[in-house]
Amino acid sequence: MAVITGMGICCGAGSRLESVWKSLLDHQVCCTQPQENFFPPHQSSPLFTVQEDNPLAVINSLWRTQLQQQPLRDINRTTALALLAATQALEQSQIGASEIRRKRLGIVVGTTVGCTFHNEDYYLAWKTGQDQDVGRVLAYIDSNIAARLHAILGTSGPRAVVTSACTSATDAIGLAHLWLENDLCDVALAGGCDEISRFACHGFSSLKLLSPAPCRPFDRDRQGLNIGEGAGILVMESTGHAAARGGRVLGKVLGYGCASDAYHPTAPHPQGLGLQRAVVQALAAAGISLDDIAYINAHGTGTRTNDLAELTALQHLGLTADNPAIIQSSKGLTGHTLGAAGGIEAVITLQSLHSQYAPGTTGCTHPDPDLPLPVLTENDGCTLHGCRALNLSLAFGGGNSALVLEASA
Repeated sequence: MAVITGMGICCGAGSRLESVWKSLLDHQVCCTQPQENFFPPHQSSPLFTVQEDNPLAVINSLWRTQLQQQPLRDINRTTALALLAATQALEQSQIGASEIRRKRLGIVVGTTVGCTFHNEDYYLAWKTGQDQDVGRVLAYIDSNIAARLHAILGTSGPRAVVTSACTSATDAIGLAHLWLENDLCDVALAGGCDEISRFACHGFSSLKLLSPAPCRPFDRDRQGLNIGEGAGILVMESTGHAAARGGRVLGKVLGYGCASDAYHPTAPHPQGLGLQRAVVQALAAAGISLDDIAYINAHGTGTRTNDLAELTALQHLGLTADNPAIIQSSKGLTGHTLGAAGGIEAVITLQSLHSQYAPGTTGCTHPDPDLPLPVLTENDGCTLHGCRALNLSLAFGGGNSALVLEASA
């Protein structure tokens, strides 16, 4: 079984767990218009960006005290966001620099674009016959985030980058769970990261999925989603390894499941058939039933198609209006962070379990009457009674993934 000993997060709601949690409790939305060169005026849609102007400065401050490293330079923003969250997670786990370098460290990171689409200038120069900056090519080749993190940390062990669209981070955590169960590593850094990509934003805009205002998951007046950026990283260990070093266990990954709808390139199956299968797998791996789940952090993007399919899937699995789990989405504070979403939401889910409190779905004040199950609205934060939760992720291409997480006392 994989235990969690550290958590790190940065997103539009804050650059550390403390600030993110405060934003969730206070429903402080920071969703800003992109720069003029990002979208044409008629396509403008607000974004959730990490407000830290210089992530490297924050990393280097932690870096010098924790890992005794020289200041870092010349890393792309996606890697910087991943490193910011990873550094926080390592700090909380109290695994020191010399110790981590003696371990078999698995690094598995989920991302969608991973900064590799930031090459429009190179392409336009090539297309018009201008001289191209070879640095763009070198940056593209050197964009494997897991490999970069190993190089920066001075560690060795298995590595993987998962690109399964918006289930990427959830799948990365599931893969790390399997690595630890099969003794492929002692410790794992797992989660997801993505920076704002103009390419991705234009893609969602072409599908007419972007909201002109901050998103409102599950609300009757929702208009779509907002793109966000950030990272959520967990330090995971085998139970025996954590016990041997005296590490404080924050929680456990009890189960993981994934399944495809094979229904549509961008839309989920209306009954969420793939999600149903993923949840059944995760619960079976955990050895529990849906009745044992106190809290569900839904994918909840704020599009009608996603919201209805997700709650319909949970209804088919046995939840009813009279006997529901507490369901909410955190994307009203983070936006849809694409490949980072599952990692960011896993951190938020564990924090909610530890706090025994669900803050409510920011932006949802009048739930859509067509929803088959009740959801927690912005004004209805409530106490949680239980230590287990489901973390759900859905993706383009029909991907569906689920994690069963448990908070330790």
